[in-house]
Amino acid sequence: MGVKSSQSGAGGPLAVSKAELQRLLSEQSFLRNYNFRVRSIASGECVITVPFQHSFERPGGIVSGLVFMGAADVAMWFAIKTLLGLDDGCVTAEMKTSFLSSARQQDFHCRARVLKLGKRLVYGVAECSDADRRLLTHHTLTYIRPGDEAIAQH
Repeated sequence: MGVKSSQSGAGGPLAVSKAELQRLLSEQSFLRNYNFRVRSIASGECVITVPFQHSFERPGGIVSGLVFMGAADVAMWFAIKTLLGLDDGCVTAEMKTSFLSSARQQDFHCRARVLKLGKRLVYGVAECSDADRRLLTHHTLTYIRPGDEAIAQH
């Protein structure tokens, strides 16, 4: 499925490289402890790997929902950057999460796709799955694009 956009250039060359996104992960202190790894990128898409850490476990031995939500948010943020570049200032406006299955002491992947790149809002989805491709979570996300009146309205 292609990205619907009010801008030309969507679906074209990437506005950022995989290496640049990985560097962003290591430079941002709020992300460093997750040890996320950029697995792949395409226009309007990003897949990150989330290596298991014991600090992710909640009581009962399952991976905390916060980790899945963080992975979905970062994967979508990066999917947007593939279209708009590193300097883009989009921020999360809304996220809805469905927890479908649990993960126990295992790595997982999160794939995010931009569905619509609008003038003020960006809509997308993210899904986390394990190595067997078992769906763990499904997320819908809305980001707000800074500038003009968009920030003043929110």
